[in-house]
Amino acid sequence: MLIGIDEVGRGPLAGPVIACAVLWPETGDVAGLTDSKRLSAKRRESLIDAIQSTAIAIGFGRAEPWEIDQLNILQATLLAMTRAAEQILTDAPTQTRIVVDGNRVPDALRARASAVIGGDGLIPAISAASVLAKVARDHEMCAWSRTYPGYGFERHAGYPTREHLNALSCLGVTPIHRRSFAPVAHCLQENA
Repeated sequence: MLIGIDEVGRGPLAGPVIACAVLWPETGDVAGLTDSKRLSAKRRESLIDAIQSTAIAIGFGRAEPWEIDQLNILQATLLAMTRAAEQILTDAPTQTRIVVDGNRVPDALRARASAVIGGDGLIPAISAASVLAKVARDHEMCAWSRTYPGYGFERHAGYPTREHLNALSCLGVTPIHRRSFAPVAHCLQENA
């Protein structure tokens, strides 16, 4: 068995970083599974049932905007990954290997984990985590779009698109914005 971990939401100006950890059988196979960024939103949604029925366990972790501001985006991402892994480590045999997409492994997992650059396109366990994390965060940002209309969160998920930057300038900063990110900090300074 293998635990794959990936995250989504490092680049947005708003919302949490969400990580997913998936305990995956060595022979687990889901047709069309790959890095979530290579899949359309419709295709990601269509894979959810197959991923959930193949996975042995699934855990989610997150770091909130205030934690991102407090820690920095890298440390908040590693915290979200650790939280996701902690959700399922009790279900995994002790010899279970952990693979993390990217070039960094959270300190709390260092003894059992290795980083794999581009792992979300290479290792099904990480691909599954990638898809689940992306779908979960996209759903959450759609929900936030109803709380904060006019920002377009349902379209850009908080990323710094022209639409989002214009809305930020016109409507101001919401509680889910990351105040340490330059465009948000600049908006706060202008409106101080």
